[in-house]
Formats: sequence, structure tokens, C-alpha cells
Amino acid sequence: MQIGVFSVSDITQDPTTGRTPTEHERIKASVAIAKKVEEIGMDVYAIGEHHNRPFFSSSPTTTLAYIAAQTERITLSTATTLITTNDPVKIAEDFAMLQHLADGRVDLVLGRGNTAPVYPWFGKNIQDGIELAIENYSLLRKLWDEDTVNWSGKFRTPLQNFTSTPRPLDGVAPFVWHGSIRTPQIAEVAAYYGDGFFANNIFWPKEHYQQLISLYRERYEHYGHGKADQAIVGLGGQFFMRKNSQDAVREFRPYFDNAPVYGHGPSLEDFTSQTPLTVGSPQEVIEKTLTFREFFGDYQRQLFLIDHAGLPLKTVLEQLDLFGEEVLPVLRKEYADRTPAHIPAPPTHAGRVAARIAADGAAGEGAASGAAIGQDTAGQDTAAAESSPAESR
Repeated sequence: MQIGVFSVSDITQDPTTGRTPTEHERIKASVAIAKKVEEIGMDVYAIGEHHNRPFFSSSPTTTLAYIAAQTERITLSTATTLITTNDPVKIAEDFAMLQHLADGRVDLVLGRGNTAPVYPWFGKNIQDGIELAIENYSLLRKLWDEDTVNWSGKFRTPLQNFTSTPRPLDGVAPFVWHGSIRTPQIAEVAAYYGDGFFANNIFWPKEHYQQLISLYRERYEHYGHGKADQAIVGLGGQFFMRKNSQDAVREFRPYFDNAPVYGHGPSLEDFTSQTPLTVGSPQEVIEKTLTFREFFGDYQRQLFLIDHAGLPLKTVLEQLDLFGEEVLPVLRKEYADRTPAHIPAPPTHAGRVAARIAADGAAGEGAASGAAIGQDTAGQDTAAAESSPAESR
């Protein structure tokens, strides 16, 4: 299990002081948080992409490259890379470059985002959102998987004899997660390609995310990538804790009540009872997090949102220290003890390179054996032989 942090990169007034951090402060804070994530032994730091206020993260690859230079072990990812409004050529180039700079410690979550005005700002129509996501990702895969690409589609100019540079590190593209909070078609795309599916799991009751994850697992097996319980799933979550649960509730309440996302809505008590948010002691965070497996099945990545709603950097770093001391060791042990042997490990660059080498070796042996007995050993990828995601549902 990979355990880490993701940020939505909001710039929000601290309701207890009335002070709003500057863009510069929040950008530098994201670096400090990522370094703390590595220091306490977590595995992943991810940051979203936004092009509107009150957010600062318009260029996550730039941020992650800077963090890569100051870390050695953690995987660097995005909470969302906008597959609809970014050019797939630029995504292919930027993340391959980041992959080289970070020695493979890179993956990404693709999504459509949740800000409608972004579409016209980048010359797109929100009504085309699903089609854009499907077509752009199909092109992105070709750009990473094929040295020379000839392509034409509906939403961008054709490519002729084009090679995206740099090529993916070791010939293996960054692992892709597809993120969605409401769209079955995105779960379908993830299943079709055998990619990961990430449910942010922070706003709505578990039943909502169960539907999307169940669909993804079912279609993952349908396309021949493995059994449904072997599908690659990531979950979000969020917490605020102090050693004493009453102190946690008292301290977090003003942040919750005024948060742009869920402030002035349900009470803190109602929200924590109905969603994955945990506000309490380290033991309460452990207990609630371990229930996710009961609802969604075995999964590979657990990320937490902890730096939003105006919480000052000092408080966020305190949260991480407490998590590293009292929560992380317990979660690691419990996940290790509870995960069956047939469940795939979290995807890493080293693991995927080893798998490709093994597959190439097996294919070579199969070809030699087939030639010796006069058989045609040409295979066909199960998913590629099926209809496209747009046609299959």
C-alpha cells in the first residue's frame, strides 16, 4: 500500500486569524509539505491542476520537478491533470521530462476537472468533455508507446511522422490513474486500458464511490487485465487530528465551518458521520481508514487531503508529524496483514520496468518455440481487440 498526501492547492483565509496567505507562501508551503511527507516515511505527494482563483497550481509539473530535486524516495504525482484542456502532446513531453529528472518517481491522475470556465479559456467546449477525455488519452498513449505517430482526430490538428521527446524513461511511460467523482465513462476508460482508477473519496458518502469503483473493477476484468479484485484502485480521504479527539474537533471546527467547499452546509458532526472525513484522535483516524477496504475492496494507494480550508503550514506539518508517529506504522502493518497475496502491489517505475522485461523475455521464448513447431505466435491484446471505451458503454 502506498500512503501519501494530495493537495487541491487552494488559497483560503484562515478563519481564526483573518489572514490569507499569499500565492508565494502557498507555493513554498507545498514544497515544505512534500519534503515532510518524505521525512516521515510516507510514499506519495500529489498536487492538482487549476487555472483559476483561489488556487495556485497552474503548472504542477514545474512544482513537482522542483520537489524532485529536493527528495530522493517519494513518488510525485498529480491530483488531477486536465486531459480535456491540455494538449496531449504537451502532457506526453512534460511528464516524460519529469520522469527523467525524478529517476522514474512519477505518475499522474488524469481527469476532467471541476471548473467549467477552463474549457473556453483553452479553446474547448465543456459539452465535448467526455469525447475530449477519450480522444486525448488515446493520443497520449500512442505518443508514449510509439516512436513515430501518425494520427488524426476531431479536436486537434493531425500529426504526421511525429516523435514525442524525450521518450519515456527505460521505455516505460508514467503510470496513469484516471480520476473521477461522478463519471462512469472515465471508469470505463481506466478499465479499458488496464490503468488505475482514483476516487477522491472526500465529499460524498461511500455508496457513491462504491458504484464507480465496482463498475471499474467489473470492466477491468471484462477487458482481460485480471480479476476484478486485482484492479488498481486509489482512494482519497481527509483527517484532522490531535492526541485528544475533543481538541481536534474544537480546533478544526472554524476551518470546517468556513471552508469554501463544504462550509455553511452540513454540521461537522453530520459530515464526519456521512463521509470519509475523520476529525479526532490518531486511533480514530486508523479505525476509519481501515474501513475503506471493507467498502471498496483491496486497493493500492491511500492519499489524504490535509492542507486545505486555510489551515496554516505549521498546523499541517504538525499533523504530518503526528501521523508519522502514531498512524502510519499501524496502517502499514494492518494493510500488510490484511492484503491477500494475489492482490497486485502498487505500481512503481521499477516494478513496471521489471514486468516489461519479463514480458519481453516470455514473448521471445514463445516466438522461438512457435517457430520451431511451425505455429503462428502472433498475439492480440485483449483490450485492443474490444470496442473502444466510447462504444462499449
